[in-house]
Amino acid sequence: MSLATPKPELDLSVFRFAERMGRLKASAIREILKVTEMPDVISFAGGLPAPELFPVTEFAQACQEVLAHDGPAALQYSVTEGYPPLRRWVCDYLARTSHIEANPDQILIISGSQQGLDLVGKVLLDPGDLVIIENPAYLGAIQAFDAYQADYLNVETDDEGMRTDDLVRVLGAARRKPKLLYLVPNFQNPSGITLSLQRRKAVISIAAEHGIPIFEDDPYGRLRYSHEPIPSLMSLAGGRGCVYMSTVSKIMAPGMRVAWLVIPERALYEKAVPAKQAADLHTSSFTQRVVYAFARAPGALEAHIAGMLPVYARRRDLMLRALERYMPPGCSWTRPDGGLFLWARVPESIDTQDLLAHASGKKVAFVPGAPFWVNRDVRNTMRLNFSNASDDMIVEGIRRLSDLVKAALK
Repeated sequence: MSLATPKPELDLSVFRFAERMGRLKASAIREILKVTEMPDVISFAGGLPAPELFPVTEFAQACQEVLAHDGPAALQYSVTEGYPPLRRWVCDYLARTSHIEANPDQILIISGSQQGLDLVGKVLLDPGDLVIIENPAYLGAIQAFDAYQADYLNVETDDEGMRTDDLVRVLGAARRKPKLLYLVPNFQNPSGITLSLQRRKAVISIAAEHGIPIFEDDPYGRLRYSHEPIPSLMSLAGGRGCVYMSTVSKIMAPGMRVAWLVIPERALYEKAVPAKQAADLHTSSFTQRVVYAFARAPGALEAHIAGMLPVYARRRDLMLRALERYMPPGCSWTRPDGGLFLWARVPESIDTQDLLAHASGKKVAFVPGAPFWVNRDVRNTMRLNFSNASDDMIVEGIRRLSDLVKAALK
């Protein structure tokens, strides 16, 4: 009886990675989420909406409606630009909620906001191109633009958002013209800060003066719990020199992976479409129709959002009160008017990355702030999510976190 010759092990050295892979790293947040799936850990780490608030029953009905009335088309390939009725609904929704005037030919339905970041980076950025970002900045955007080997000009922020005096300074010192200005103006991730109206107008003016397009990322704009809404940069600029992006992830359900880009510039739109075709051909035909079936029901979406807001507002307030009660002197934090996050700063002697290493013993989790900073080594900040934990868990989790901070100070 002869023995089969054993197959040689795969020689991985034959794979030669692209140069851009040297910049790509796994998301720090995604790695932390793997640990926080343990049921006894109180997690403030992920940017997760509250699952108990998802409109499960309504989506079940929407799924049945789509399959019953449009099943074959919903399960078939579709056009890259997106389901036409959904694109028309997006235009009506934006006009009503954000004062953005757009037509369906300017709407590109995408597979979640992260794809929008990737598409804009793919279409606009060459290796070494400059992107202006806030500091701290959204980690998902850094990850997307890193894939295209961008370099960054980071602008300092304060309680009113991006500092326009620092934006002027940064542009004056830039060695070449930036390709893009990216920002999250409403309840920014990670800081929770909102760009003030005066600063929005100044950013638009400065960007126009220098001929730099603005990429406005607005996933949280409808999640406002206090004070009055501020017009979008897209509406203030009349659409000129702007790209706008939003999503159903925070107002319906993130698992649907449906979002949209508003691209008034026709030449840019016509580049974005084949860039998306190269990635996934089109966003799911089925989920687009399900989102539309839910959204078109009179009052359904607004009623759903109205039900979420007081829950998230209460959880924000609970976290703020718990921080005031338990955190030691020398700590500070933002007080966001909406969104899902607040941003905390501990004394400089504490490295929050080291603090996280001890957090598993206390069964609490958060996101260390260092990955959100670009061109600066800041080690004493952290992002805290208040939307996903229950009321009791928020209070207990902040108590545990404060115990870690107090122990680190000793």
